[in-house]
Amino acid sequence: MLLDTLKKIGFSEKEASVYLQLIRLGSQPVSTIASKAEINRTTTYDIIESLTKRGLISSTRKGGTTYFKALDPKELINYLEREKIEHTKRLEKHQREIKDVLPALISLENPESTKPKVTFYEGKKGMRQAYEDTLTSSESILAYANVEDMHKGLPDFFPEYYQRRGVEKKIHIKAIMPDNPTSIHRAKQDKKENRESVLIPQDKYDFSPEINIYDDKVLIASWREKMAIIIKSKEIADLHKKMYELCWKQAKQIEDETT
Repeated sequence: MLLDTLKKIGFSEKEASVYLQLIRLGSQPVSTIASKAEINRTTTYDIIESLTKRGLISSTRKGGTTYFKALDPKELINYLEREKIEHTKRLEKHQREIKDVLPALISLENPESTKPKVTFYEGKKGMRQAYEDTLTSSESILAYANVEDMHKGLPDFFPEYYQRRGVEKKIHIKAIMPDNPTSIHRAKQDKKENRESVLIPQDKYDFSPEINIYDDKVLIASWREKMAIIIKSKEIADLHKKMYELCWKQAKQIEDETT
């Protein structure tokens, strides 16, 4: 179990084995560590060097022999924090690099590819990817959303990740939602999450799939079937925006009549 956990956080099997032996044995020379871990000495030296660079092992010199020991296991938390910071820095660097070359990439785009197109996404990972695209919106996102089904479909994605990113990017959302308890709760966070919501009676107007309209795109997400489609077409998006305007006015009227 301990070996598997260490492997999950990035240790190789041999690194995990050496690290666990160091915790069990205390301060020991390489020969003892290698023997107990059943790994040759050369490889053990390499592993110890790697773990030392991660800040997990210290060494002392006694009588011409170097002894190695694992630091307090709590240092693993500090190690993971450092890894998270470094990972974030790498991602930010890659983002800057892509932004720099984006105009050149766009210039390579085949004129045929600017025609209306449909992209299909499947499974939780695919749906997350589809919603990432909505975070590129340069205008308000117009949404028909059943928050209850959204939260069931992608637990911990809304609002912990998506909504936070939307606020950071200053993306405004207008949402028409069935008045179930989850939607009502989220509507109370409208100001904080840069959203304007209208609640409609669930007993008359319940729905599960979500539709987002933004820029020249229409996202249709089916939570129960775990799939999403993004249609990129200015003509289709414009039609949906006009339809949404009508629905929004009617939804506001229904909300006023029921409150």
